[in-house]
Amino acid sequence: MDRPILGLAKAVRARIRPGLLRDVLHGVPTGKPLHPPLAGVTLGCWMSAALLDLAKADPRAVRVLVATGIMTSLPTAAAGLTDWSSLHREQQRVGFVHMLSNVAALGLFSASLVARVRGRERTGRTLSYAGLTAVGLGGYLGGHLAYRLAAGANHAPPVSHLVPLGWHDLCLYKDLPEGRAVSRRLGYLQLFVLRHNEGVTVLVDRCPHLSGPLHQGRLVMENGEPCVICPWHGSTFRLEDGSVKHGPATAPAPTFETRIRRDGTIQVRPSLT
Repeated sequence: MDRPILGLAKAVRARIRPGLLRDVLHGVPTGKPLHPPLAGVTLGCWMSAALLDLAKADPRAVRVLVATGIMTSLPTAAAGLTDWSSLHREQQRVGFVHMLSNVAALGLFSASLVARVRGRERTGRTLSYAGLTAVGLGGYLGGHLAYRLAAGANHAPPVSHLVPLGWHDLCLYKDLPEGRAVSRRLGYLQLFVLRHNEGVTVLVDRCPHLSGPLHQGRLVMENGEPCVICPWHGSTFRLEDGSVKHGPATAPAPTFETRIRRDGTIQVRPSLT
């Protein structure tokens, strides 16, 4: 499946370029991936329709639920494809089958709605149950993708339980190159360290999206704000507070407060904000 996966991922990235639309589809404005809650709405509508079918409820109510699920599946698919196009290959393989299952479910529920509108309620119910089976398989694979393969999860470790309270020596200020990010280790953590403008910025070095090394990324100015771009998938973070400027990441990069002792030693502690 790698050849169609590669072609589709490239096509999605070419079609949905970095910018406001892509950020919205990733979920950057809310700080959480957009695809899972949208998928919950679609699946909820179709499951509710199946339950009403079992209860032999008003056919008009069932048609409304099926149609609503079909309509909400379009933005759900757009958000899912946008996220999927920025995953690594193993995740994309599972996500591709997840997508095929959901496309099959969409086709079956669409056919069910057409049959119901034409008065063929029994055929409509049969197609809905088949569609629910397909979307159930897709949901199972979506759960595997999220919980086993960690797609959409925050890959930047929360630092509060990994770093003891108080200030910690990191390195000497004079040993850092001016204007170029480097990686330094603090206990279990790998840190992004940047000396600039007589100050020091320190973030967790792992990108929250898929653990890309931020110290290897490009330093840029975005609307007057200094930022770093992850070298793997282009997530952009503000250096001031680690917040997300552009996706696919939705979680911020954890930051550290810094101070310089009189002997030139840089000390850090996890930021409270």
